[in-house]
Amino acid sequence: MKKIAVLGTGMVGNTIGTKLINLGYEVKMGSRTANNEKALAWVNANGANASAGTFTDAAAFGEIIFNCTKGDASLNVFKMAGIENFNGKTIIDIANPLDFSHGMPPSLIPSLSNTNSLGEEIQKLLPEANVVKTLNIVNCEVMVDAKKSGGDPTMFVSGNNAEAKEEAKEILKQFNWTDIIDLGDITTARGTEMLLPIWLRTWMATGNGYFAFKIVQ
Repeated sequence: MKKIAVLGTGMVGNTIGTKLINLGYEVKMGSRTANNEKALAWVNANGANASAGTFTDAAAFGEIIFNCTKGDASLNVFKMAGIENFNGKTIIDIANPLDFSHGMPPSLIPSLSNTNSLGEEIQKLLPEANVVKTLNIVNCEVMVDAKKSGGDPTMFVSGNNAEAKEEAKEILKQFNWTDIIDLGDITTARGTEMLLPIWLRTWMATGNGYFAFKIVQ
């Protein structure tokens, strides 16, 4: 199995990393410092296939890289990790360009919405990498097990490289996603990122984060 890097030590990174370990992957969690307490705790909980290091360490290690950082920090994280460490690799971008500066619910960062997206900006920053936008429209527990939504939901993928999207789809299938729609190139990430406002409003209205979207045809 390919080595996978997870950038980010929060709830999303922890959940994604743990699921990948359970599936048999070697996973390195990256953060700003090599001795990040959350990352080290995750390593201690997940055994020999789990390791941690800086963002640079993780980017160099991973053949596939999950971006689990906060969307307003993602571009800086990739720069910190070293652009060259992403060349030729599949980047599975699950972050969203959310602005929490005015409290809940957050809004979309204007420069990264409507006519642009975080996925596109990451692809521009990493021209030799293959960015695939997916999994950003559900909570982290549903990300790694689609059945936790209570049904057979739809997941979207966006990206410029067909082979990278196939790599992402293989992992999605291991996360129990069976209904996967390829929306097209990375510009289609605008649509999935703009689903976040309705996802957030639904969560706030119902008090339940275990749901997903379904395309009925």
